[in-house]
Amino acid sequence: MSSVSPIQIPRRLPLLLTNEGVLLPGSTMRTSVDSARNLQLVRSRLLKGTSLQSTILGVIPNTPDPASDAQALPPLHRIGTAALAVQVVGSNWPKPHYTLLITGLCRFQIVQVLKEKPYPVAEVEQLDRLEEFPNTCKTREELGELSEQFYKYAVQLVEMLDMSVPAVAKLRRLLDSLPREALPDILTSIIRTSNKEKLQILDAVSLEERFKMTIPLLVRQIEGLKLLQKTRKHKQDDDKRVIAIRPIRRITHIPGALEDDDEDEDNDDIVMLERKIRTSSMPEQAHKVCVKEIKRLKKMPQSMPEYALTRNYLELMVELPWNKSTTDRLDIRAARILLDNDHYAMEKLKKRVLEYLAVRQLKNNLKGPILCFVGPPGVGKTSVGRSVAKTLGREFHRIALGGVCDQSDIRGHRRTYVGSMPGRIINGLKTVGVNNPVFLLDEVDKLGKSLQGDPAAALLEVLDPEQNHNFTDHYLNVAFDLSQVLFIATANTTATIPPALLDRMEIIQVPGYTQEEKIEIAHRHLIPKQLEQHGLTPQQIQIPQVTTLDIITRYTREAGVRSLDRKFGAICRAVAVKVAEGQHKEAKLDHSDVAEGEGCREHILEEAKPESISDTPDLALPPEMPILIDFHALKDILGPPMYEMEVSERLSQPGVAIGLAWTPLGGEIMFVEASRMDGEGQLTLTGQLGDVMKESAHLAISWLRSNAKKYHLTNASGSFDLLDNTDIHLHFPAGAVTKDGPSAGVTIVTCLASLFSGRLVRSDVAMTGEITLRGLVLPVGGIKDKVLAAHRAGLKRVIIPQRNEKDLEEIPGNVRQDLSFVTASCLDEVLNAAFDGGFTVNTRPGLLNSK
Repeated sequence: MSSVSPIQIPRRLPLLLTNEGVLLPGSTMRTSVDSARNLQLVRSRLLKGTSLQSTILGVIPNTPDPASDAQALPPLHRIGTAALAVQVVGSNWPKPHYTLLITGLCRFQIVQVLKEKPYPVAEVEQLDRLEEFPNTCKTREELGELSEQFYKYAVQLVEMLDMSVPAVAKLRRLLDSLPREALPDILTSIIRTSNKEKLQILDAVSLEERFKMTIPLLVRQIEGLKLLQKTRKHKQDDDKRVIAIRPIRRITHIPGALEDDDEDEDNDDIVMLERKIRTSSMPEQAHKVCVKEIKRLKKMPQSMPEYALTRNYLELMVELPWNKSTTDRLDIRAARILLDNDHYAMEKLKKRVLEYLAVRQLKNNLKGPILCFVGPPGVGKTSVGRSVAKTLGREFHRIALGGVCDQSDIRGHRRTYVGSMPGRIINGLKTVGVNNPVFLLDEVDKLGKSLQGDPAAALLEVLDPEQNHNFTDHYLNVAFDLSQVLFIATANTTATIPPALLDRMEIIQVPGYTQEEKIEIAHRHLIPKQLEQHGLTPQQIQIPQVTTLDIITRYTREAGVRSLDRKFGAICRAVAVKVAEGQHKEAKLDHSDVAEGEGCREHILEEAKPESISDTPDLALPPEMPILIDFHALKDILGPPMYEMEVSERLSQPGVAIGLAWTPLGGEIMFVEASRMDGEGQLTLTGQLGDVMKESAHLAISWLRSNAKKYHLTNASGSFDLLDNTDIHLHFPAGAVTKDGPSAGVTIVTCLASLFSGRLVRSDVAMTGEITLRGLVLPVGGIKDKVLAAHRAGLKRVIIPQRNEKDLEEIPGNVRQDLSFVTASCLDEVLNAAFDGGFTVNTRPGLLNSK
């Protein structure tokens, strides 16, 4: 070995100027090249060179390269490192640059700069030997006690780390196999040191000086590790491995590579992520996918865009509640009490929830039902869904579907797209953290449709109990079991829901509230909520039930209670102003009392206070508590009434009848007005009517013309041909609102019969029903909403088709007691019930007209 000649570097070396870090012999580092001279060096020397010698560079630390060739070279650092270029990576964005991976060989000293352009070249003198040092006892004796002390500290530092990590074990073996002369440079590049300290080690040409300068750095690192272990000794056993990994990665990475704390955190997170995947309870198929992806992630550079996508995907897979669920509270009695406390009325909904609880007691693995609450706005469909979750003891998550027009919102995006993310179903499961929550799909009737697909079609798989146990989100690309999720959809109408989606849901109608129900809801829920929101107490404001009824009938006309809630809010704000003003004036009066004297405080309180009030006439007395809200206060706060009971006034002339209509907002009363005039027998219809409603008007006039002699109906000239020289105009008020449907047929017949007979229709009668040419009355829908509307309007008699008599069972008992129901199977019965004293039929044989 002694006969081997020393390895020499070239005498002339191209110089790579860097200011990023310090490259020591035996270590490796990455450096960025983007300045003019350094770019020329890479292009001319490294990229075009073909020999091994062309890959050897002289790296000069602590020397910035000028931005352009025109600038002169700065003063060069005296000592540099001869390096071997291992890898060159180039890019043109955002500007041309290269990244070099270089490994230090030995020190050199600049003798003379031979040229500066296009890149600097210098004559150098080699300072370190490059031959392999024999690891013999003779060499160790020459190094003396200094190297033994250094070796002892190096071994102590490494053994403080986790030896079960392969990289740490390899470093421990290197300490024994590497020559002692190379250890100071290698360990300095591994431990945490500043560039200034590395520069001092580089400048230390003498081996003895190098050992002396490196030993304090090792001691400092050892003390830091001891302090770190002491502060974290109370951590869990699983975290101890992560604590040890941080210094390991700082020490055992590629020598010379500059890693910051963020990169260490990323590496720690990957280890934690891998451990979570191993300990998770996800299905076998999902586990295989995660293991495959984590292997790809380990081999992937962090700078790749796919790195973040894969990591986000794995984090989502770990966070999903594959087998985590909550335990249902199955006490039916407690559930009934809780539902009754949260919501008044809604018997159908409560009954269905209690049925589900009862079946769950008998069968543990019951699939979650797919319910759809259909009703007008403001009746509590969304809030009752939250109460259902509270009753069952489950997590609650609301998904607003109004205006959603992209099927990816439901099923997620494929991971090949930029910015891909899972759908709302999977996101909701991640948010709640359990696999059996209550999902509220709000406004399912307002889904859109666009070029991005039909979200209603995507919901078919979600809401099908036979399919959703194997729901596949495009982002996850593995099956997830949704069968334990309780889905509750809400809608204002079923008309806009696709039939296939409607078929998968159990429809539960949520009708509007009656006046009595609204009064109970107001005093049980709305008024206490508004008092709490406005900082008031029942000792400061009282709203009697009579006032609540006035607000319901005169200031709101709705199926729900949202407007009613806003009215109570306006009242509370007005009272809050009075209360605040009263407190301010009381404070001023108390202040004036105190100012009059402090001698006899009791005497002042008894006598001087009334004097102070009389002496200050500009200060009004504070209002007496509680403030009672009556009709006069309502008028001051809410203004004049918005709705008046004008039914009797509207029916003061023939040709007017009251019909009942159904809208998504609930039932409404509808006036039908008719007039006749001389003309050519035309029928004019106004009020934005649909085709079905226009056909009902033509049916009505045809039936009346064919039965004019039977009922002795004549036009202005006394002819039984009602359209002879006569025009008829039918109008449905609220002309801006589109109207359609067959249920106005009986109302139009009654209106025209009143017009041609000259008799008044009863002012307290409303009616609904479809008619035929034979005079039959056919059933219609929305009976309960229509009857509630008639009850709200103060009507007393309601005419409905006989085949709708079964629908009266859904109407509350107090409403049925207040109303008189007439079930009609033909138009004769309708006319007899709509007019006082009935509608006279002319029974003379000569005047009968067969139908």
